[in-house]
Amino acid sequence: MRLPALLLALLAAAAGCAQTGAPPAPSGTAGSASAGPSANPNLALSASGDFAPDATQAIVYDRKLAPEGARASLLVESELEAGKTRSSLVVEGFLPGRTYGAHLHANPCGAEPDDSGPHYQNKPGKVTAKNEVWLDFTTDGTGSANASARNPWLLTSERLPRSLVIHAERTKAKKPDRGAAGPRVACLTLG
Repeated sequence: MRLPALLLALLAAAAGCAQTGAPPAPSGTAGSASAGPSANPNLALSASGDFAPDATQAIVYDRKLAPEGARASLLVESELEAGKTRSSLVVEGFLPGRTYGAHLHANPCGAEPDDSGPHYQNKPGKVTAKNEVWLDFTTDGTGSANASARNPWLLTSERLPRSLVIHAERTKAKKPDRGAAGPRVACLTLG
């Protein structure tokens, strides 16, 4: 088994996210039943899927940039003790030797690229890699890649990211286009 395929399998198994059908509402696991919203309990979100023509959780908007056989697996974990949110992305089957932008978004995927809404932000209004989750990746010769991000804040159960959007270009880090990454190629709904 190739390493990216193994990583996809491990992420899917660890998160229990081999899902089909309609996307579920996001879920998290609280570290304690008495933990209130201000406690920022441990939360985990995950998704895994093939960008197939009939998929409802893994949707393709540009088949040229996400060819048949493209797939992705994402795990987002917010840990109270660490005080951080960690995100790990594994992709396979994309165009070889190409850079894509990838971000967590506020809404679930939909039939139209803009249905996933804006980037998920820890503090609304701040467009930075520290305030958002940017998971840009460059594929190897087989179209596979891994990306990860660590953010110095915790998710809260009141407001969670609902999708991962893969964009056609690397995320621009400088103004005036900071945060822009071109057209939306594919979308994976988090559950």
